[in-house]
Amino acid sequence: MKVIHVPKNVGGNPYLISKFLNKINIESTIWVYEDFYFNYPADKIIIDKKDGIFLREIKKFLALKYIFHNDAVFFNYGAGLYPPYFTLDYGRYSAWKKPLVFLYCLYINLMSKVELLLLKILSRKIFIQYQGDDARQGDFCKKNFSINIADNVEETYYSQATDQMKRKQIDLYGKISTKIYSLNPDLLHVLPKNAEFLPYMGQDLNSIEPKYIDSLDRPIRFGHAPSHRGVKGTDLIINAFEELKKEGSSFEFILIENMSHDEAMKAYENLDVLIDQLFAGWYGGIAVELMSLGKPVISYIRESDLRFIPTKMKEDLPIIKSSPNNIYQTIKQVVQMNRVNLNKIAIQSRNFVEKWHNPEIIAKKIGDDLFSSQQGENP
Repeated sequence: MKVIHVPKNVGGNPYLISKFLNKINIESTIWVYEDFYFNYPADKIIIDKKDGIFLREIKKFLALKYIFHNDAVFFNYGAGLYPPYFTLDYGRYSAWKKPLVFLYCLYINLMSKVELLLLKILSRKIFIQYQGDDARQGDFCKKNFSINIADNVEETYYSQATDQMKRKQIDLYGKISTKIYSLNPDLLHVLPKNAEFLPYMGQDLNSIEPKYIDSLDRPIRFGHAPSHRGVKGTDLIINAFEELKKEGSSFEFILIENMSHDEAMKAYENLDVLIDQLFAGWYGGIAVELMSLGKPVISYIRESDLRFIPTKMKEDLPIIKSSPNNIYQTIKQVVQMNRVNLNKIAIQSRNFVEKWHNPEIIAKKIGDDLFSSQQGENP
């Protein structure tokens, strides 16, 4: 069986899935649009940043031909090579460019239909993996969650147009897909009922040794690694540390930004505790990486989303729960916490990843779903 993952490698999760599918004798490759600043590995980078628009589209078309030679296609981050309902903000362009932009949008939308139609004609299995803002809708979040990302980012981050586009895209893929996975439980509020929660795949645990707190004498060392400061609640976290510093609390705080993944992993090893995110309602892929290193994680966990995850996973969850309303108090409690007790949470965190984010277990589950779909069963 041959499987290809396109077009993005957000958080490195698609690469890890592909890597571990190969280990269970499923031939799997990952092709991505272009390189990301984290430099996650991929088998092929389709587009060079220097390519002009015509060369980009030629390369995408040639990549599309290769996709059809696979038995199953994983659309990562909720889209294929050509996202349906593609649109651009015409207001940003001069009068003479607007007709060209309009034609380009028509072309992308046409190619998205060609992509999906040919996959169906060729009986290729389509697996969709949603990871976050590919499905998350600002209007839904504001209406249903008192704590949410949409209220804490710039107005252009979500819009009525993009929310509607996401709903149409989710509806379309729900009709033609073989299987839908969601890496964040909050997305299951808006995804089709047959969508399924799938935990982030952790790193190869055989190659990662946990590095627990190495000294009881030095100040505790916190870290925060935002990909987007508004989404993660970075300002609130910085303000909390500044307040604690004024009070004379002893700690270290490291802000990790603008690094490659390899550089960031070296920085993570020296942390004692990670502060992840305060608005999403779940922990991110970086939290899985830090827990695999034996680092306790602070994050906001939305209780109403936990019905979408396995009951035992909920019971095992080692996350130190906080929120935008009490992040100062949470950090202060961790600073004052007995190091032996904090190390117990660190050990629980590593054990949690080994059980719930184990790449071998997750790859087997995906492999079973792939083979079930090939045999005509409902995975």
